[in-house]
Amino acid sequence: MTGLNEDFKLVESEFSEIRGNEVVVKIAGCGVCHTDLSYWHSGVQTKHALPLTLGHEISGTVVAGNIKWLNKKVIIPAVLPCGECELCKKGRSNICRNQLMPGNDFHGGFASHIKVPFKYLCEVPDSVLKTYSLEQLAVIADAISTPYQVVKKSELESGDLAIIIGVGGVGIYGALIAKIIGAKVIALDINDEKLGIAKQNGVDATLNIKGLDSKAIKDKIKEIAKEINAPKIGWKIFEFSGTKAGQDLAFNLITFTSTLSIVGFTMDKIEVRLSNLMAFDAKLIGTWGCKAELYPEVLELISSGRLKIEQFVQTFPMSKINEVFKNTLEHKYTKRSVLVPDFN
Repeated sequence: MTGLNEDFKLVESEFSEIRGNEVVVKIAGCGVCHTDLSYWHSGVQTKHALPLTLGHEISGTVVAGNIKWLNKKVIIPAVLPCGECELCKKGRSNICRNQLMPGNDFHGGFASHIKVPFKYLCEVPDSVLKTYSLEQLAVIADAISTPYQVVKKSELESGDLAIIIGVGGVGIYGALIAKIIGAKVIALDINDEKLGIAKQNGVDATLNIKGLDSKAIKDKIKEIAKEINAPKIGWKIFEFSGTKAGQDLAFNLITFTSTLSIVGFTMDKIEVRLSNLMAFDAKLIGTWGCKAELYPEVLELISSGRLKIEQFVQTFPMSKINEVFKNTLEHKYTKRSVLVPDFN
């Protein structure tokens, strides 16, 4: 990336010397995330100055560096913590203030190779590679691990009602993980195709909310909840759309003892009455990425067959990056796009 909304440019550069805590990973695939769009299109500032190689949803093979990691297939966590600070020691390594994020703090995954610290790399078992290609598994680094962490953080339990706002590239995994836990799940979106995919994969009910106000949506959810024998209270609401409308709706869906989890990101602001949290004895939480310590649990969900990912991932040659970013911005895809290096 060389500038806001400018075409990405292909360049060749040399790595600096590999330090003792680093390895070089030959990239298999790198997913296109809403965060990348925020940097490229919305003006969200990266920590590393431009020009910068974006991309933080990365899988690949270690080809240089620490001998213990050599030739291992790995997922690179989207957030690489220090492991030593107060937040890390308190189990909040995902928000470590010394964290390094590929494609933000340093050159990321839309490349042939990347140099990263190896401390928190997640090795991919051969059992998973019998079912999925390494490039498909790139989505674990954010699109799957992020909803996995927030579902755990929300304290969702079997029998709860989970309301998923936005079932695109990240939200669909949130819906599936909620179902694995045993929740009753209602998916909300404005795209019938996405809702259809969610329904085909076990979501209990769907609702196209296009053109509906928040009161009408809440009333409809109450009806659906009764139909699927879901609780009237304690709703777990997950906002994945990253839109002003989605976040406004999410807050207005709060009811008694609800937990609202904000996962999607937007620069837009909304006006809310925070006293609703008091009146409903509700909770509002945020989540940033996923701590690296949880990645093996995500891999176990996939290797066990409980979480299936193939129909939610599509791959493109990395040389098509400009086309893919523009199409993603225009919402032309219903699946998570993974760019696969096609240059030497």
